[in-house]
Amino acid sequence: MEPQSGDNNLGLTLPLINSRQDRILEDELSPPENSPVEQVALTVPISDNPSLPVLTFRMWVLGLISCIFLAFINQFFWYRTEPLMVSAISAQIAVVPLGKLMAAKITNRVFFKGSKCEFTLNPGPFNVKEHVLITIFANSGAGTVYAIHVVTVVKVYYRHEISFFVSFIVVVTTQVLGFGWAGIYRRYLVEPAAMWWPSNLIQVSIFRALHEEEVRQRGRLSRIEFFIIALTCSFTYYIFPGYLFKMLTSLSWVCWIFPKSVLAQQLGSGLYGLGLGTLGFDWSSVSSYLGSPLASPWFATANVAVGFFLVMYVLTPITYWSNVYNSKTFPLFSDDLFKANGSEYNISSIVDSDFHLNITSYDEEGPIYLSTFFAMSYGVGFAAVAATVMHVWLFHGREIWEQTRASGKEGRWDIHTKLMSGYKQVPGWWFWVILVVNVAIVIFTCEYYNEQLQLPWWGVILACVIAFVFTLPIGVIAAVTNQCPSLDILTEYIIGYLYPGYPVANMCFKVYGYISMCQAIRFIQDLKLGHYMKVPPRNMFMAQIVGTLIAAIIYLCTAWWLMETIPDICQSTTSGWTCPTDTVFYDSTVVWGLIGPRRIFGSEGFYSAINWFFLGGAVGPIIVWLAHKAYPEKKWIRLINMPILIGATGRMPPATAVNYTTWILVGFLSGFVVYRYRPELWKRYNYVLSGALDVGLALMAVLMYFCMGMEGISLDWWGNDLDGCPYATCPTAKGVEVDGCPVVY
Repeated sequence: MEPQSGDNNLGLTLPLINSRQDRILEDELSPPENSPVEQVALTVPISDNPSLPVLTFRMWVLGLISCIFLAFINQFFWYRTEPLMVSAISAQIAVVPLGKLMAAKITNRVFFKGSKCEFTLNPGPFNVKEHVLITIFANSGAGTVYAIHVVTVVKVYYRHEISFFVSFIVVVTTQVLGFGWAGIYRRYLVEPAAMWWPSNLIQVSIFRALHEEEVRQRGRLSRIEFFIIALTCSFTYYIFPGYLFKMLTSLSWVCWIFPKSVLAQQLGSGLYGLGLGTLGFDWSSVSSYLGSPLASPWFATANVAVGFFLVMYVLTPITYWSNVYNSKTFPLFSDDLFKANGSEYNISSIVDSDFHLNITSYDEEGPIYLSTFFAMSYGVGFAAVAATVMHVWLFHGREIWEQTRASGKEGRWDIHTKLMSGYKQVPGWWFWVILVVNVAIVIFTCEYYNEQLQLPWWGVILACVIAFVFTLPIGVIAAVTNQCPSLDILTEYIIGYLYPGYPVANMCFKVYGYISMCQAIRFIQDLKLGHYMKVPPRNMFMAQIVGTLIAAIIYLCTAWWLMETIPDICQSTTSGWTCPTDTVFYDSTVVWGLIGPRRIFGSEGFYSAINWFFLGGAVGPIIVWLAHKAYPEKKWIRLINMPILIGATGRMPPATAVNYTTWILVGFLSGFVVYRYRPELWKRYNYVLSGALDVGLALMAVLMYFCMGMEGISLDWWGNDLDGCPYATCPTAKGVEVDGCPVVY
């Protein structure tokens, strides 16, 4: 995709381009061409300096250190009762003084001058493009490695053998497989201006604040001054919700008024109930599951709010208090598995020595029951999958087809794609080689080590087909709304029906069918960041490959070390190491893998009616599409995004009501109030504020852990009772006895 001779990126007639430096565009050119997406036009620069060095010595040093450090820290905290995720933004900020120090102190001597091997350790000032590549390395370390769940569940929960070598193959291949899908779909999800990836604008804002010289206007803070002040405030404040007054995470004041009422606490608990009136004054409770609300466009936030309200405050209460599926026998909101009498299910009793379901023991123990909301979350997941396919087909099908036909035609490029056209692109066959080699390795490993992984060769191929089919529709939604519908339930459902009784096979199928797609979305999002910052595509490709491989190795080694050295890790009796996310993953393997959907959601199950959610999810986008066709003048109808609305609560559990209520409130204030009534303020500070809050919280959380957490120093008083709603998890059916709960007669 080389630019035409004599034609520059603004449509002005110029001589033939002989130097890359001649392609520098300045913002002052009038009239400037810009992105059709307003948020992008307000945030992303429309200039480029192709002469800036990218693959520098300091980029490699700082990039590798960032990747290794974040991978270790995030996996270390992943098993904690309160997991902490240190974002890549922390490294993005921290490396700036280090980069400038290296630029000032390292020798600028040129080695092997005049030869093909000529290089220098210090090519000049620390620049934004090498900073972007360092951040790409940090992104690799900051993102979780989902396949670690497979290793943890097999070793710790099922106590079955899985070797380090097999674990390594599973972890690496699931991380790298996504490159194949990313390469196939980059022309649909990176090049078009409409695919704008909102969360990238946070990092773009920070890059500009750190590297551009901004003239301070009288009476206004510059972006870097605002960032430092906000970071300092976030850092200082987090000692209260993080240590001194943890109840700020979920102020469930309804429970304080009715300390003995089960009903009131079910309604008011932010962590174990409906969260009515609950607020969280803790940035981690705002952004931990849904991402930063400051990065979410208002229409997406509104869709999440409506979906959350319908599921949490309409569907769930009606189901529970109507005692559908004997709901009152179990807690309103819980991810545990239960027996018919309300007691917790003993999973180990139904697993035989060959790591399969023991049918005799299962018949003796009886079927598994779910809490109201847990069962509802599966139904919502069914509906979201169907809605995703239908929505993209109806609303984006023509655009995708036109993009397929017009791909590579300069007339359809926006300013950023035009600027990137002068760089050497990554050949498509590079991605195809990665894809084919990975699939071959996975098939060989699953066949040769079948006693450990259980997944047959046809399961690998089917998982890859699912990932290939869904990467594009889910990518379109993520690129436009900053929300990513989950595919994990669909993969679990399919393999659970086709291959029941094999929990490890179910997990492996999910990571290859779902996580490879998620990795592709992350790779594409990073490619869009490089697209915005004008980083050469081949350099981006290299940084993504190297960073992903290193992060996978560090994550696995850290997890393996913790599992081997911490006694009773992931057990409820272990202080501080209860692995909440792994517990949810384990419960899912029991439902979908060990027992299988046929015995729970199929003809032999208690929850078969939940399958109707598939139909409801498919019908929803059709209604919106018909309304849009009938009333094209009402533009707000097109903003109804049914996959996001229906799948709004897809992260619950482990996310809770307080995570949603506070996220929606902050998103409303930022995306609607400030954006509409103070657009200049929003433009200058919105994304910078989001990054500052992330960094300040992460720095204080790490500091508190190493200063007080490792020493076991804690405060025991009522203000550190996270929710203050002890009866919120109590059943309300007559005669059900649960420790610590009143019995209803």
